Amino acid sequence: MKENILNIETIHECNCCLGYKTLHPLVSVIDLEQANLEQCTIKFDFYTIIMIQGEVEDFLYGRKYYDYSNASLLFLTPGESIKIDPNKLLRRKGWLLAFHPDLLCRTSLGGHIKDYTFFFYKPDEALHLSLREKSKIVDCLHNIGDELEHSIDCHSKTLISRHIELLLDYCTRFYERQFITRCEANKSIILQTNILLDEYIQSGKLKKGVLPSVEYCAGKLHLSSRYFSDLLYFETGQNIQEYFQFKRLEASRRMLLEPGNTAGMVAEKLGYASVQYFSRVFKKITGIAPSDYRLAQN
Repeated sequence: MKENILNIETIHECNCCLGYKTLHPLVSVIDLEQANLEQCTIKFDFYTIIMIQGEVEDFLYGRKYYDYSNASLLFLTPGESIKIDPNKLLRRKGWLLAFHPDLLCRTSLGGHIKDYTFFFYKPDEALHLSLREKSKIVDCLHNIGDELEHSIDCHSKTLISRHIELLLDYCTRFYERQFITRCEANKSIILQTNILLDEYIQSGKLKKGVLPSVEYCAGKLHLSSRYFSDLLYFETGQNIQEYFQFKRLEASRRMLLEPGNTAGMVAEKLGYASVQYFSRVFKKITGIAPSDYRLAQN
């Protein structure tokens, strides 16, 4: 059976679907308590932020027992779809902020909107807010709504985009707080990452020069690439390339101590371009050449 998808192309169409009047053709703030929409899947052709206010017992959108439960935020890029359960989303209390990319042209936010990586997270990697955080986000939404009540003039675009940028900056702060409160769960993910990379090294795939990508690791861990990258950097201060180099060097130290292994054999097994390159990298980090490493350990 073909899935029923509602494609909302414009802000005005979004307002019409949710029973709101259009105050600005490129941006809208909608109180979902007043909205009525029953649809399985909705595709928005603009940036969309959805706040769902839930109850403690509802473990929705990746919320766990160690997360706050006053509200959850979902972030969608233009053209992205979301599956809607009317009993779990649009009939709840909450808010929807919709803004078209054209609103951001020649604004500060337009220059770095892609830096807000949570727009590329999966729905079950949502941001879960405390009561205080929820109040701050709602204040930002009210400020955007208040500006929309003002007649459009040459200042509207700048002021509205700045209010949206402030909201997104608060979301960045709150996501970092969420990484802190998920400390133990994150450590488990890093442990799984270590096991995954060790298995990759032992598999022999490196001989072909194919290094594990962030997409590969994230897929194995059932995370979005951006969420995994942000989590890894938050926990280790490194991206996946830097972290894997550390794991690969760790493996090379072990292998060099195994009988019969030469620097050339280790370089080949670990996918280094040449033994000379491996030797340079190894010496730069350890302060000693691979050929001398085994002797130094005896």
